[in-house]
Order: sequence, then structure tokens, then C-alpha cells
Amino acid sequence: MNAMPEADVRAELEPGTPPIVLLKGIAKYFPGVVANQDVDLDVMPGEIHALLGENGAGKSTLMNILTGIYQPDAGEIIIDGYARTFASPMDAIAAGIGMVHQHFKLVKAFTVAENIHLGWEKTPRRITSQELERRTAELGRALNLEVRPGAHVGDLSTGEQQRVEILRVLARNARVLILDEPTAVLTPAEAGELFKALKEFVARGNAVVFISHKLDEVLEISDRITVLRGGRKVTTERTADCDEKMLAKLMVGREIVLSDLRGRAPGAAPVSSEPVLSLRDVTAFDGLGNRVLGNVSLDVHAGEILGIAGVAGNGQKELCQVLTGMRQLASGQVLVGGEDFSAAGAGDFAAFGVGHIPEDRLHSGLAPALSVTDNAVIREYGKPPVSNGGFYRPGAATALARSIADAASVQVPDFSMPVRNLSGGNQQRLVARREMRIASKVLIAAYPSRGLDVGAINTMMRYFVELRDAGVGVLLVSEELEELLNLSDRIAVMFHGEVMGVVKTAETNIEAIGLMMGGQRLAAADMAGA
Repeated sequence: MNAMPEADVRAELEPGTPPIVLLKGIAKYFPGVVANQDVDLDVMPGEIHALLGENGAGKSTLMNILTGIYQPDAGEIIIDGYARTFASPMDAIAAGIGMVHQHFKLVKAFTVAENIHLGWEKTPRRITSQELERRTAELGRALNLEVRPGAHVGDLSTGEQQRVEILRVLARNARVLILDEPTAVLTPAEAGELFKALKEFVARGNAVVFISHKLDEVLEISDRITVLRGGRKVTTERTADCDEKMLAKLMVGREIVLSDLRGRAPGAAPVSSEPVLSLRDVTAFDGLGNRVLGNVSLDVHAGEILGIAGVAGNGQKELCQVLTGMRQLASGQVLVGGEDFSAAGAGDFAAFGVGHIPEDRLHSGLAPALSVTDNAVIREYGKPPVSNGGFYRPGAATALARSIADAASVQVPDFSMPVRNLSGGNQQRLVARREMRIASKVLIAAYPSRGLDVGAINTMMRYFVELRDAGVGVLLVSEELEELLNLSDRIAVMFHGEVMGVVKTAETNIEAIGLMMGGQRLAAADMAGA
């Protein structure tokens, strides 16, 4: 990993050139929470500036202030040497500041082309759909971000939606581009293309603020790194002077040890001989009649973690929907605990002990406008202690929500506040712990570490080991191959809605999995015993 030295970045700047962005003494308070306190940040023209910190460290709040979503309670925003006040995101956009958020801001009923051009001053007042799509395709090629212009956003995978978000902001020629976890749903090749586009962007005198928890890519792409912890700035360092171990310790205030989690503790439940979850030749279609799963057969055994690898958009989302009663089968069979669940609904799966951590935690795993309490106990509304004789018990619900939050290490200042006010990482941990409570047989986890910091990822992975050792079957969908290799007992690889192969983790490597991710099917003989 080669970081670009700071000297190279500013070599062409005139002496005395002001930062393109300067934040001084920024503070922001919410009820019971200090989100930011006395934070300084300077971003120079021609620089990619990484912003690191644990979930809830204040990174997104700080950037929401810079983009006019929030107004600071104290401090100054200075752009090109002049103090500015942003009353709304429109003010920030007018000043050349754009942001791609961790939670997407797209209109799902619109096409990709319509989303790209929505609210853009360069969109002609009279234009055909065909011309919108042509312009979008041309834009995507120019910026190395290929998209499907005529597709409806609601039919896209999360990875494809994020590419649309990035393209939408880059298209407006922002001078300061803020990216919140931009590569979380991109393949290494796609991330490489994005990095190329970002370097071209800053070479023109623009700047990027790059929020990420992937320390290796931060070291690869950034010029300087600012670390936040507990809402305060810890330090700003030249990337050339940093390494992963140093950054992890700065982020969390302690050393993080990531280990191979496939080893089993004494007394852990053995892997069952019979599968607890099975798919038999399952085929499914989307709303447009396109095949999204083709003759998929998989087994998940109690006491094992089955990893699902593959580039986003290759059927993983639909697989999870089929396994949780959220998508109908066209043919085939789904068995849970030996019982036929092929026609069962989501409530039937949950009642039978199937937990689900969805890909889109905010909109599929949570009701954003409802309280933290409501979201934490939503699976147990009809059960004691939340319900007694058919009557809802608010005090018991709050106590249970507090217990779930404590188990997830989520600090909640007010359990009556909307769950959307929690940071993305805290939302993820809350959903995970809630679903673990009902997962007596199987847990379906889709991209559970997406957007989490290194410490939270380690905690999340140990959640799954805890379930596995208790005799629960875990199906883990991830694009992080190192994560799958360190955690899974077996790995299945998906490509275009089909399973290319299933291998024992101890007997495979990244190269072999990469070939299957590209569409190379594993010979039946090589899968024997896996």
C-alpha cells in the first residue's frame, strides 16, 4: 500500500493558499449527546483527506454540518478563506460541496437516469427518457462508474444504488466531495476505478473527504488522516507516517486483535449431521420477470457458519429474501428444521426461530421514525414481558430495549427518540442483537459489518461465533473475503443468481474464490464433501 506523500499534494499550491475547507471549533449537541466538541479540520486543494473514528465518533455529524444538514452550535465554517453559513444543503451545493451519504438519498420509483438528473440545473426542461438515459450512460463512462440508466433504483442491489449516488454527486462537479463509506458495497476492481476517478478529481485542484473504516484503503488513497473519538479530534497525521495498527489504536483508544475465529471453544455445539436449513433447486424472479435465482441448492447445518461470497447484485439479496419469507419461489423447496417453508411468510420464519440482519438495516431492519424501544422489541410485541394478557406494557418494553442495547454496547441517551438518530453502526449492532434473540435455529446475516469500525466488526463477528457455538446455523453474506475466510466453516460463491461452488474454508484461498466470483463453476468432484 503506497500512500501519496503530503509534499506531492501541495507542490503546485501557491504560498499562502488557504484550505478549501476550514472548520474551527465546531460543536454540535443533541439531547443527552455531545456529537462534536471543539473540532478543527482543514482540507487543502488537491488533497484526499480521510476521516476516521469509531461508530458514533461524530464523523457523519461533522460532515452533515459542512453540508448544511445541521447547523453548528459553536464554531466557524470557512471556505476558500471566507466565513460561510449554510442554512441548507442547497447553500452547501452552491458553494461546491457535495456528499454521498451512507444511507442513500435516491427515489426508488425513478430510473437511474431520472435520479441522476433530478434537481440538476443542467437538466433540460424538455427531454425524453431516451436522451436522459443516453446522457447518463455517457456520464458513467466518463467518470468510470458504469450504471444501468433505464433500470428503476428500487430494483438495483445496494452496490448498484451506491454507484448511482456517487455518480449523481460527481456529475455536479462538486469542488469538495464527501464520501461516507463509499466502497462498502464495491468490488476491489470497482473500488480501484473509484480511486482513479477521485485522483483525477483532486488533480484538478478539488478535494475529497473520505470517511471509511477500511484502514488499508485509507492508507492507499488518502494524503492526510484526521481521527475523531468521542466527538473530539484526536489528531491529524500524514498518511505516509501511519500504519493500520496505529490507526486502529487511535480510533478506539486500545489495541485491537483480530484473529481466526473458526476455532471452537471447549463445550461448543458440534456441527449437526442433518441440515437445519436447506434450499432444493430454488428458482425465483423479480417483479419484471427476470430470473434472480437459478436452481440454487444449499445446506446450512446447526453449529456452522456458511459464508456467501460474490459481487453485489448476483442474487445475494434475493437469496436472503427467499430464506426469510420475503420473496416467493417460482420453483424448488425451502426446508427449515426439516419442515417445508416454501410458501411461508416472514412472520412464519421468525416465529420458527429464523433471525434476519438485512442488507439495508435502516429501511428493512428498522422503522426509522419509531423509537429505539419500539424497534428493539418489535419482534416480541406479543410475548411476555412486553405483552401481558394482550396488553402492551411500556415499562417492560423499555427495560427489554435497554437490555438489548446493553448487550449490543449501544449507548442510548433516550429510548423514546427515533432510532434514525442513532449512528449507522449503532443501528447495525441493535438490529443484530435483536435478531440474535429470536434466532434459535438460523441467523441470516447480510453484510453485517458494512459501515462498522474495526472494533465493532470484531464484536459483530464474535456475536456469530457465540451463536454458532450455541448450535445455531449462521448464513453470512459478505463481500469481505478475509472476513469469510476467518469466520466461515464453508463458503458458497454466487454469480448471476447461481451457486458456482461450495468449498471448505480450510481447503481454499482467495484466488480460488475470486475465480468463482467471476463466473468459473467449480467441478462437482471438487465440491465433494464440502
